[in-house]
Amino acid sequence: MPPVISGLPDTVEGWLGYIESLHPKSIEMGLGRVQTVATRLQLKFPFTVVTVGGTNGKGSTCAMLERIYSLAGYRVGCYTSPHLVHYQERVRFNGEVIADSTLCAAFAAVEQARGDITLTYFEMGTLAALWAFEQQPLDVVVLEVGLGGRLDAVNIVDADCAIVTNVDLDHMEFLGDTRELIGHEKAGIYRQQQIAICGDANPPASLLAYADTLGVKLNRFGVDYQIEVSDTQEAHYRDAQGQLDIASLSLFGHYQWNNAANVIFAVRALQATLPVKETQLLQALTGTEVTGRFQYWHRAPDVILDVAHNPHAARALRDNLQRLGADGSRVIAVFSMLSDKDIASVVDILHEAIDEWHVAPIQHPRAASIDYLKDCLSRHVSPEHVYLHADLATALQSGYKKAAKNDKIIVFGSFFTVAAILELTPDQWAL
Repeated sequence: MPPVISGLPDTVEGWLGYIESLHPKSIEMGLGRVQTVATRLQLKFPFTVVTVGGTNGKGSTCAMLERIYSLAGYRVGCYTSPHLVHYQERVRFNGEVIADSTLCAAFAAVEQARGDITLTYFEMGTLAALWAFEQQPLDVVVLEVGLGGRLDAVNIVDADCAIVTNVDLDHMEFLGDTRELIGHEKAGIYRQQQIAICGDANPPASLLAYADTLGVKLNRFGVDYQIEVSDTQEAHYRDAQGQLDIASLSLFGHYQWNNAANVIFAVRALQATLPVKETQLLQALTGTEVTGRFQYWHRAPDVILDVAHNPHAARALRDNLQRLGADGSRVIAVFSMLSDKDIASVVDILHEAIDEWHVAPIQHPRAASIDYLKDCLSRHVSPEHVYLHADLATALQSGYKKAAKNDKIIVFGSFFTVAAILELTPDQWAL
């Protein structure tokens, strides 16, 4: 444990408030400052590392890998972001969230090492997670990229295996406004002589060029491995090592099969270092669940939570909703987004799959105003199908009252939208 420095916080809540005040920006691209502090911390990364980047599907991919290696008997660390309710969700050991005392010790170690170097909230948290992992005898660590890849704090670690799930438009103010620009940033997690995986069936030329410049063998979905899913939701995965039949996934949506294919290829590619039995792999894939990824939170009527917040995720959500609506039931949305997201495009994609919208602001400095959300909806949705509310709890309560037993209520638009609902108790909305 690092020595106690007088005047520093002694609770997780105190630390989070402190690290929010350290840097004037929430995001500052670049690895120089983080790398310097990591060197001072003497981080060695003495475990196999799998880094997961991409526009969407990172959280599900990390969860699958975490569960597979845990079931196979390995000691597993996992770092993801953002959290939904409690910060501790970001750092896990063998599926269990980090203890408050360990997280506070990690923040203190980073604070002592940084000196006069300013770190953002995410950079401080990433270094704390890496320090905490090194205090445990772990076999494998799964790291989710926060934003982009090339200049993300996670990228100070040279991963043994790097997965880019897909490339689409998001965080354009930092990564660029085309798939080509974004693809270049995502590809930055690849390393020479390490396993490189691309789960995008149509990757940008910039990503391919980055891998080619490195001289890395890029293993591509649809080229080096593929998966076919039947109408009964059974799947047949194939690569050079042979076929694997998968009976089902707990995670809902066709895109989750793509995530599973990326994971299977990664696990097989790491087999010499981290052997996994086929039975363990299948058991983990069929049992993985992730909060907020088309998650059934309540039944009859169904309340489904989904963190979809960009056009790529909206298309996947639309496909899921259209399949659910095939029985003639109505789809009711509880909806809110952040102002720096492409709200108009998300509405363009989803308006035909949703019958009724209950809209409320997120309690966050970057929240879109309720007037702007209403304006985005007005291009496609008649006013009589849009209901405005003061908060998300009231929006869910109103939608629930209007829903028939077989209707579907979809809560979506942001991690913050889903988080606000997860904090509610039934007596706050199911009235």
